[in-house]
Amino acid sequence: MPTPLVDIRHDLHQHPELGYEEHRTSEVVQRELAEAGVAFKSGLAGGTGVLAHVPGGDAPPLALRADMDALPIQEQTGLPYASATEGRMHACGHDGHTTILIGVARELAERSKTGSLPGDVTLIFQPAEEGGAGGKRMVEEGCLDGSVLGPPVTRIFGLHGWPSLPLGTLASRPGPILACADGFEARITGKGGHAAMPHLCVDPVAAAAAVIQSAQHVVSRGVDPVQGGVLSITRIEGGTTHNIIPNSVFLQGTTRFLEEEAGVVLHERFDRVLHEVAAAHGCEASIDWKDGYPVTRNDADAFREWDDAVSARFGRESVQTMAPVMGGEDFSYYGQAIPACFFTIGLLPEGQDFMPSLHHPNFDFNDDAISVGINAFLAVAAP
Repeated sequence: MPTPLVDIRHDLHQHPELGYEEHRTSEVVQRELAEAGVAFKSGLAGGTGVLAHVPGGDAPPLALRADMDALPIQEQTGLPYASATEGRMHACGHDGHTTILIGVARELAERSKTGSLPGDVTLIFQPAEEGGAGGKRMVEEGCLDGSVLGPPVTRIFGLHGWPSLPLGTLASRPGPILACADGFEARITGKGGHAAMPHLCVDPVAAAAAVIQSAQHVVSRGVDPVQGGVLSITRIEGGTTHNIIPNSVFLQGTTRFLEEEAGVVLHERFDRVLHEVAAAHGCEASIDWKDGYPVTRNDADAFREWDDAVSARFGRESVQTMAPVMGGEDFSYYGQAIPACFFTIGLLPEGQDFMPSLHHPNFDFNDDAISVGINAFLAVAAP
């Protein structure tokens, strides 16, 4: 008898692995694919990625994707199947996503055997979504173009559990759905000395405070309000004790945007604020930009296909239009290669108005959403 999907999800949750370290998780996926009779290729994207193929009819081939990695967070749920690894947990629901795609593989394999699967389906189990750009590596290694396994795919669909969305509800939108998430590291350098004699120093702490204050105007007065954007300085380090003005102060932060034009403005305006405000305080400044994931953008036709399919299966009342979110996702790399649609499935249990959010130490994927995710994928792959 096949292992119950809930048991698989709990097992994955109990044994979380960070990006590019998902060796045990990959072995579970491979075991389940083999038991279902699904052909696969392992060892991808640094060693843990798995690509599977289910043959179907003459309909255009498509792909479905799940991410497998966990986060460096100490779990606080107290669940019987809580993480057994110190400082690691599935705080973003990738254990649920992986389990869903395993369930989809089982169903598609049965449809393939009976000749009722409309077209070939590629299943992508990718590592390192949480900052490691595992999706980018899967694309670069040929997981979409037919060079690894199966035919070239014409479109791809991916999902994510959503704690604020009621169980049984699905949501997406055409166009940008998740933001580009760039990062930066900056340093403001002055001249340190005794805090009792600030006139003999060039204070980088005061300069940093002025930069942080001025940076708040970059979005409100620099970016088109219709496009929107986020600029957050999230880390500041400088100094060693109470009576020493340090030589320098370190700043770290992020910019988020849904349109490239807004990103250009955010980068240019903050760069100018940093250097010119620092200079006004007699300091020098430097900045190193870290490119993040691109904007996750849903293709209009792929979205329409998803919307029609899930509305037919779940009912129009269960499908919502989602507002864009300023978080980032490496599903964006698939969308740069072929038409793509990313969507969310509700995790919030009936009768509740709150559950812990993604990346929270008390978060746990809702087991009741596994069947919702499976049916959502099947709606587009095997209607």
